[in-house]
Amino acid sequence: MTGDIQRIQSLFHIRYPVIQGGMVWHSGWKLASAVSNAGGLGLLGAGSMYPDIFREHVRKCKAATEKPFGVNIPLLYPNAEDIIAIAMEEGVKIVFTSAGNPAKYTAYLKEQGMQVAHVIANMKFALKCQDAGVDAIVAEGFEAGGHNGIEENTTLTLIPYLRNKVHLPLIAAGGIGSGEAIAAAIMLGADGVQIGSRFAATTEASSHPAFKEKITTLKDGDTQLIMKRVVPVRMVKNTFFKEIKEMEIHGASREAMIKHLGKGRAKKGMFEGDLENGELEIGQVSAAISDILPVREVMNNLVNSYRNAMEDVSKNKF
Repeated sequence: MTGDIQRIQSLFHIRYPVIQGGMVWHSGWKLASAVSNAGGLGLLGAGSMYPDIFREHVRKCKAATEKPFGVNIPLLYPNAEDIIAIAMEEGVKIVFTSAGNPAKYTAYLKEQGMQVAHVIANMKFALKCQDAGVDAIVAEGFEAGGHNGIEENTTLTLIPYLRNKVHLPLIAAGGIGSGEAIAAAIMLGADGVQIGSRFAATTEASSHPAFKEKITTLKDGDTQLIMKRVVPVRMVKNTFFKEIKEMEIHGASREAMIKHLGKGRAKKGMFEGDLENGELEIGQVSAAISDILPVREVMNNLVNSYRNAMEDVSKNKF
């Protein structure tokens, strides 16, 4: 069953069915507004923002674009309620929630006139989203960077599996960084896509230049899903990764791993540029990223290669 891209375009009032992932330490107002101005849907990554910083980014994003944009709010974030309150005060109309139960805030957010999408990685939570009344589901395969599904469902298998059971607009995420990948996701039944890693390697991303350069050097196998006893995270294999891996091999407790993780590990790596001792979250598709580009060029490449791919598909009928 091929997806219907008009469902996402109409839902969010965007030109292209491309959502920029609300990545921590990458997704500030410059990135979100640039993606929205280029025809997609930019998201502010509230997971790495204190409430006052979040309000500042919302206001700057509103000043930088007249197009729709949204926010990504991890529900496990300790300041989630404060962030939601600020989003309402500032007139944000689109909220992507993640890392938690979609039933917790969906009804309340929709009562305030917001559109709600929720990020999931399996059928169980997709059905919970449907029951909770979300407007769209982001189905994320384990190829994605950052926090991830413990089941290790791939995008290739997850999308058609969900499409047969879920009637809501479906957004594919994980391993998507090209127009060809967008075309594949649509052919599998997705109505749109969410892209993270490719937008992390842009001039507008708020992450440290050293990490952006690191992304362009990664090869296949340079990232891995780890920390399943805490929260599964895909990250680059650096010194910190090796320490955590060693702890897992020797049966370290969850408490010991949390203690070693400490506070601010992701900020140290992705925002401050400590490439060895920081937590470097990025997706498998990073192996196919070799340059740091402006957002508009990335979007143009995505759109053109998508159109070419769809033309090629029409020529290759069985």
